[in-house]
Amino acid sequence: MTTRHRSTPVRPGRPVNKLNNRPPAPAPSPSPRSRWPVWLALAGAALVALVVFHPGIGGTATRDFSYSGFVNEVTTGQVSTATISSTGQVTGKLRSGAAYSSQIPTALTDNSLSPLLAKHRVQVTGTSSGTSPVAGLIFSFLPLLLLVGVFIWFARRGRKQLGGMMSIGRSKAKLYDEERPATRFADIAGYEGSKAEVMEVVDYLKHPQRYARAGAVGPKGVLMVGPPGTGKTLMAKAVAGEAGVPFFALSGSSFVEMFVGVGASRVRDLFADARKHAPSIIFIDEIDAIGGRRGPGGFGSNDEREQTLNQLLSDMDGFEPGANVVVMGATNRAEILDMALLRPGRFDRTVEIPLPNQKERMAILAIHGRNRKLGPDVDLDVVSRGTPGFSGADLANLVNEAAINAVRDGRDVLSAADFAAARDRLLIGRRDGSNALLPEEKRSVAVHEAGHALVAALSDHADPVAKVTILPRGAALGVTEQLPETERHLYPESYLTDSLAVRLGGRAAEIIVLGEPSTGAADDLAGATGLATRMVREWGFSAEVGPIGYGPDGPSRDNPFAGRSYAEETQRSIDQEVAQLLRDAQSRATKLLRENLGKLSRVIDLLLERETIDGSDLAAIVGVRERHAGPETVWAPRAVGSARALAERDGISSPNGEAAPVS
Repeated sequence: MTTRHRSTPVRPGRPVNKLNNRPPAPAPSPSPRSRWPVWLALAGAALVALVVFHPGIGGTATRDFSYSGFVNEVTTGQVSTATISSTGQVTGKLRSGAAYSSQIPTALTDNSLSPLLAKHRVQVTGTSSGTSPVAGLIFSFLPLLLLVGVFIWFARRGRKQLGGMMSIGRSKAKLYDEERPATRFADIAGYEGSKAEVMEVVDYLKHPQRYARAGAVGPKGVLMVGPPGTGKTLMAKAVAGEAGVPFFALSGSSFVEMFVGVGASRVRDLFADARKHAPSIIFIDEIDAIGGRRGPGGFGSNDEREQTLNQLLSDMDGFEPGANVVVMGATNRAEILDMALLRPGRFDRTVEIPLPNQKERMAILAIHGRNRKLGPDVDLDVVSRGTPGFSGADLANLVNEAAINAVRDGRDVLSAADFAAARDRLLIGRRDGSNALLPEEKRSVAVHEAGHALVAALSDHADPVAKVTILPRGAALGVTEQLPETERHLYPESYLTDSLAVRLGGRAAEIIVLGEPSTGAADDLAGATGLATRMVREWGFSAEVGPIGYGPDGPSRDNPFAGRSYAEETQRSIDQEVAQLLRDAQSRATKLLRENLGKLSRVIDLLLERETIDGSDLAAIVGVRERHAGPETVWAPRAVGSARALAERDGISSPNGEAAPVS
């Protein structure tokens, strides 16, 4: 556990990220134009036919005559030819060579026109209707074709938006058969025990006869459990890369849909596909989305999710069990899973994937640093010892932040200072140069942080101080950082009482030096109160309350209306014991500081002069041997990314994401 004591402002401002110098993202390429629908091609063909078969189109310019004008032209001998249709339309050429057109009124019965044309020697030709039969037929069917085309267009558009009514119950699993991920077990650092258990599943599917000779039956299900960022999904990718069998991968949320029964249908379809490709593996990420504990019904029940879970239970080990189909699941909330899902025959094996220990962190850092240029001063062993509680995702983010810090300084080689800056950026926040303190505020922060550091240095069971700074970072005005000598698994009472004294050392120093406390101790008081409450209520460190553990209070997922499980009088006793623990811790911190006022003043002056000091500077002032982190033997119980959630779950007010040291 890494302990950080911070001087917080009354209203901590939100850190501002000023790193906006990256080049603009390229514009997305335009999507390819979809094919024209069939109805549009038919409409185009109809228009072409109209153009082709329409008489008069494509010829020279014509002169239009009225009927009287046409008769006058014939009388004066200007008309050479005349083509008369059955509808009375007249076309032809004048003796000058120009084309003309006219219309004979069919309502009039003019018997003198024919002799007139013959008298003036006009060549007369008779034709049928001016519009071709094919064009007329197409023109008559054109509205119907347009309606059919519009209907097809709306049908296709609706099918794209809804995903298709006929395929809504189909499984959304992605099949890795020919093209598998490139991840292998060799790409995963550490976790040798977890990898061995998962590799047995792959080996069983590859060589089932070896297990059959010994009478062994392979596991039907493997559940990977661990904190966020520890590599559960990465382990599944390695299984997909190593397995020589089809691998179906999907998320638990892909079963959830707005329509009732869709989730169960997708489960059936998934297992049907897996049986067709047997032997095969099904991987369900975040299985808690559908595998949560079923309720009694009524308020808070979810029939759709429970139907999906029931179908999953039936397909995993029901009347129709899958042959040579192994189900792998991953979750960080195993405590909420239904017990029927966890029984043997379904998830036979639970694989714990904890936070990496120091050696594993160093190996993970080496993997993430393979494609980066590391300076000669970078010692991954030192970096790994300074990151207790970091998950694999946290370490990847640490290396990336170090690379960003190097780019910000115009370098492509990562130095030890880049890793230190990246670690402070992740744990504390970004250094904001615009958040300048007034001189009196700067001295108050120096006094506060000096109190934390000195009490920690003078306490026998406290973690050694790694760094003290009065430079504002994020929401903290100052930080005193402690790193454990070893990553503990169990915490004795002496360590916890010293931790309370260290937390209250800043406030005690303010009272001694400045004569009054300030709001900068808000985070310290909240953390100390939460730790003292757990010492009394959960760990039995109170003679008055006794060796009783009540566990965390308040509502839970199974019982949203739950309250505390003890009487009001017990709560009063707990409050009194918590207050007594805090008063004793402040009295002890005050006594240590009063006995070492000279050392306190020297630490304050050094902080005002340098603004940042390390553990060696503090050890030189106090006159004690500097303690360093020793070899690690157990894994750390807390992840940086889940510290805030754990603190809130455990009832610890922690505005800066700091968790109490518990196993």
